[in-house]
Amino acid sequence: MRIRPIARDDLDGLQALAQQAGVGFTSLPDNREFLAGKIEAAARAFEERTPVDDRLYFFVLEDEQSGELAGCCAIEGQVGREVPFYHYRLGTLAHSSVQLDLHRTIDTLFLSSDHTGDAEVCSLFLRPEYRGEANKHLRNGALLSKARWLFMAQFRDRFPQKVLAEMRGVFDENNISPFWESLGKHFFPMDFNEADRLTGLGQKSFIGELMPKFPIYTTFMSEEALACIGQVHRHTRPALEMLKKEGLRWEGYIDIFDGGPTVEAYIDDVRAIRNSQLCQVEVSQNAPEESVSRWLAATTEMLNFTASWIGRGPNEENTIVLNPQEADRLGVTTGDYLRLLET
Repeated sequence: MRIRPIARDDLDGLQALAQQAGVGFTSLPDNREFLAGKIEAAARAFEERTPVDDRLYFFVLEDEQSGELAGCCAIEGQVGREVPFYHYRLGTLAHSSVQLDLHRTIDTLFLSSDHTGDAEVCSLFLRPEYRGEANKHLRNGALLSKARWLFMAQFRDRFPQKVLAEMRGVFDENNISPFWESLGKHFFPMDFNEADRLTGLGQKSFIGELMPKFPIYTTFMSEEALACIGQVHRHTRPALEMLKKEGLRWEGYIDIFDGGPTVEAYIDDVRAIRNSQLCQVEVSQNAPEESVSRWLAATTEMLNFTASWIGRGPNEENTIVLNPQEADRLGVTTGDYLRLLET
C-alpha cells in the first residue's frame, strides 16, 4: 500500500470512494462534476500553479496488487479565504439576581469563523474492506493519517501556524443527526442531507445568511442533541484517537450541522512533524527486515510525493537501507532522501 497525489485519471475511483463514504462526510460528496473539479484543483496544487493560501493537497491510498483506490485523505492549505468557514463555539453566560441571591450559568453556542486562515487535514476515508482488526488493515488507517504530517513537515513553508480537523458527529441507527433535529432544521428550510450536500459543494453562504447571529442557549435543545455535542460518529473514533496522539485537542468548537468536534494544534507542535527526520537512501538486496514495520517513509518531491511503510529504521550513519521492492514502491534510488517517522 502506498500514498500518492491524486491523478487526473482517478475520477472513477474517487467517485466510488464518495459513494461508500455515506451521510455526514461533507468533504466528499457523490457529485461527479464536483469531484472532477476537486481533482483538477489538487493537481494544480501539487504542480504549484495556484496560490499557497488556496491549495488543496488531495492524496489517495493505492493497493499495488489490484491498482484500486483503498482510501483518501487531504490537506486544505488555508480555510475560509474564499468561502466562509463556520463553527459553533461553546461558551457560557452567567446570570444572577442580587435581590433573590440566585446565580446560574448557561451553556451557549456562538456562530464563529475563528479558524479562518488555518490549515485543515480532512477527507480521510478508508474503504470498509481495508479496515478491520488485522494488523495490516490497522496500518492502512495510520498510513492515511500520518502521511499528511510528513508532507506538511517536508513543505512546512507552505502552511500557516495552526491546523485543524473536523470530525464527523453522531448519527443514530437511521442515519439521523439528533443535533440537527434539535437545532439546524429550525433555521434551514431543507433536510440534513441537502444542507450537507450544499456545504460539500462549497455553497456555504446560506449558513451565515440563515443562522441566528445571537448566542443559542443549549437549554432549549433536546437531551439527545446535548449528548452529541463534541462527540464523534462510531466510524470516526479511530481517526480521532490518531489525531489526539499527535497532539490535536478539542478547544470547544463544533460542527454547526451534526455537533461533531473540531480538534486543533499548532503545526510545529504536532508530534509527527516534530519527530520526523531526513535520511539518505541506500538500496540493497541485503536490507535487514524487522518483524513489525514501525517506520513510515515519504519522498521529498511535491509532485511525486509518495509514502509507505518500510521494514526498518535508519542505521548509525543516518542512512536508510531499502530493499529493491521498497525503493521501487517509493520511486527512489541510492543517494535520494526520504523523510522518516517512527510510529
